[in-house]
Amino acid sequence: MSFMRFLGGNANAGAPAPERPGIAAETEAVRNIVARLESLPLEKARFLAGMAYVLARAANADMEITEVETQTIESVLVASGLDESQAVLVAEMAKLQERTTGETSDYLVTREFRDASNEAQQLSLLRACFDVAAADGGISAMESGTLDEIANELDIDREQASAMRAEFADKFTARLNYRPDA
Repeated sequence: MSFMRFLGGNANAGAPAPERPGIAAETEAVRNIVARLESLPLEKARFLAGMAYVLARAANADMEITEVETQTIESVLVASGLDESQAVLVAEMAKLQERTTGETSDYLVTREFRDASNEAQQLSLLRACFDVAAADGGISAMESGTLDEIANELDIDREQASAMRAEFADKFTARLNYRPDA
């Protein structure tokens, strides 16, 4: 999946859009962001698009992407080199793509990210996926299953994935409020 396709770009992306009252300034702002994204090297743009998509996949595992999950995705993208406005745009596009093509694209995009990244980047992405899933207070069973799928598709070693899962043990909702003595 190309980054410009991910962003919904086309050959006429630079052509002026017809004027519509009330949204001209907003449209110009979006064009400026897209122009800045287009200025990124293609491989970096693909890398960031893949990262954003996988993060949106983790957020949408329970069929809902909350505001706090969105903010976590945006924070990860800013830490990865996008400015805040770019991160917001890319996060929104990733969420839209995940909601509309999720089940057919999940595996392919995650494997493409794996192929374009090194082990440290893959582990970093998996950790960020755990952060996104836990952002709203806990990791549900559905989110846990998706995190396992992502780890598997990134070819992360079982021991490494288990160690990361252990770091988030208190966030798994199946364990929250569990009291064997009660």
